[in-house]
Amino acid sequence: MNTRLEEQGTATQSRSFTSDPVHGLRWWIAGLVFLATFINFLDRTTVSVLAPVITAQLGLNNLQFASVSTWFLVAYTVSQGLSGKLYDRIGTRLGFMVSIVVWSTAAMLHAFARGLASLSFFRFCLGLGEAGNWPGAAKVIAEWFPVRQRAFGMAIFNSGVSIASIVAPPLIVWLQLSFGWRVTFLATGALGFLWLILWRMFYETPERHPQLSAEEYALIRAGRASEKPRSQPVRRLLATRPAWAICLARFVTDPVWWLYVVWLPLYLYNVRGFSLKQIGMFAWVPYVAADAGSLVGGFWSGWLISRGWPVNRARKFVILICGAMMLGGWFAPRAATAGEALAWIAVVLFGFQGWINNVQTLPSDYFADSDVGTIAGIGGVGAGLGAIIFTMTTGYVLDHFHSYTPILTTAALLPVIGTIVLFALGGRIRKVDFEAQDLPSAGRP
Repeated sequence: MNTRLEEQGTATQSRSFTSDPVHGLRWWIAGLVFLATFINFLDRTTVSVLAPVITAQLGLNNLQFASVSTWFLVAYTVSQGLSGKLYDRIGTRLGFMVSIVVWSTAAMLHAFARGLASLSFFRFCLGLGEAGNWPGAAKVIAEWFPVRQRAFGMAIFNSGVSIASIVAPPLIVWLQLSFGWRVTFLATGALGFLWLILWRMFYETPERHPQLSAEEYALIRAGRASEKPRSQPVRRLLATRPAWAICLARFVTDPVWWLYVVWLPLYLYNVRGFSLKQIGMFAWVPYVAADAGSLVGGFWSGWLISRGWPVNRARKFVILICGAMMLGGWFAPRAATAGEALAWIAVVLFGFQGWINNVQTLPSDYFADSDVGTIAGIGGVGAGLGAIIFTMTTGYVLDHFHSYTPILTTAALLPVIGTIVLFALGGRIRKVDFEAQDLPSAGRP
């Protein structure tokens, strides 16, 4: 106990502090990352909301529309792995600047699409930039939050996904009806450059931020080693079971989220008979539940830890409950009314956001802060590969069998498999000890 206090005191004394700090600065930092995530997902969702218009004007069938999303996912998957290592190497401040310039430029270029090839190219560029947000955000939260608050910090930034999904349908439909779909892409894409001004003005790491108090710095540093461990090579990280557990669990489970992000507007349009205006009015409803799931899932595991539960037990308990909730997707295609279907989809998205929020916290539970970006990127690669396969499969099934039922039914079962893989392969949640001669069972492949 004394050793830990001495380490915290040494870390606090290693830098100077302002006499007029911003209290609770870590929550403001989480808010900045929330805004980035909000813009990220708004840019990503624009093409899905406008799918009925774009597919008609550019003459795309379901498989071609799936291929447009797949080009995004190919770039997104590759960039997740590269971006994670990039953020660990150049830091979160510069890393986010690179990512948002790339994705905001690409988002605005969508306005100039003239057919399948150009739209696919712009989606590819968007995926290259947007992927960096996730390992970057995970690294920011790991740097700025103590262990017991990390899941809730993740929930704050992750709620940007759900809030954007709530805002996107009415906002994008209004922009399209008022100014056309090309102007819509220009407007949503420009938001990233406005965010960049805030980021440059206000963001630094805890070790360098001029407005951080000594008390908050000590809280952030609680329980951490006084010396920053060196970053591990990717090959050594991939030699651990937790890295593969996170990657494979997301490979199996993340397609559930992508299914609804990519196809929900078209499902409502083609199956439930919604007009574009009705999509704008109602497609956001399940994402209210998703936002609640993100916040509840993050708060819940942190609350259990504060009540004395071990991290291993708290994270897994919440992951298990949220994974079970996604079985509600079985009932969505069998619902008698559109309202009932949306209600079941809301249950699924609540469960998914609670699930993913805790799974995205696992890199900082298993690994040192210096490797969090890389591990988060590895998990993103798994998620992207799974989403690519499932998105293309969905387009094929819809064109050849003209039914969403087999797709939605399969998606209901995937989280069960993903959770089993995560628990069985990852083992007990604890830091991987790279210095030991023999890695613990949870860290040996």
